[in-house]
Amino acid sequence: MTLSICETCGTQFAASSAPPAQCPICEDERQYVGWEGQTWTTHQALAAKYRQRLEDDAGLLGIGMTPGFAINQRALYLPTDAGNLLWECISLVTDEAVAALKARGGVDRIVVSHPHFYTSMVEWSEALGDVPILLHEADKEWVQRPSSRIEFWSGDELKLSDAVTLLRCGGHFPGSTAIHWKDGPRAGGALFPGDALQVVFDRRHVTFMYSYPNYIPMKTSDVRSMRSRLQGYAFEDVFGYTWGRNIIGGGSAAVDASFDRYLKAVAD
Repeated sequence: MTLSICETCGTQFAASSAPPAQCPICEDERQYVGWEGQTWTTHQALAAKYRQRLEDDAGLLGIGMTPGFAINQRALYLPTDAGNLLWECISLVTDEAVAALKARGGVDRIVVSHPHFYTSMVEWSEALGDVPILLHEADKEWVQRPSSRIEFWSGDELKLSDAVTLLRCGGHFPGSTAIHWKDGPRAGGALFPGDALQVVFDRRHVTFMYSYPNYIPMKTSDVRSMRSRLQGYAFEDVFGYTWGRNIIGGGSAAVDASFDRYLKAVAD
């Protein structure tokens, strides 16, 4: 039995005697099937070809893969008053990365923003001591490797502590989730939105897309709903989905201006 991993999106599937016929996540219009067709790998094969990238990203420990693989997001380690959180997951788990996390106090929960970043979340949970994985129930159908470690939450907000709140942003996926960390990692706090709103290359704005690789804009109704859900949550920094794609300082103002810019651009 093999735990197949899609080479285009990096998602690990449940054990089977042969790879699945297709990857539902890549067949969806928000993603795509690789130009050479559907291809698969395994965790063992990844470990032989790739290594873990453990680096500081704007004051937080980031974990990624080198060379880049699939969507090429990076995970972040958040030492909060709600416990030590692993925000997002990647496809490769290594002893080196697990040791680095345990040396900092371990991980109490894994939180993932949306299905494109589920990747090897169950593998990570097992390696870190069977820690719970928090996902929004609106995206339950996209879980490809079920596990008792997965805990689904519902609604638009889930307070993990006085300083940490999960926010359902919606838009990209119905359950697309952001973390608001009121007092970290720097004074003024931070927003970690995954792809619900994405930091763009100028690192002074964010944008809103239903599909990023296929360039399908997000519905204005979803953008307005997201804006409403974020009201009242101030933050200085916005940590994007991958290395260096962060807005450091003035984050709330940048996001607010980006809402205005987007809604004006698609008005007619």
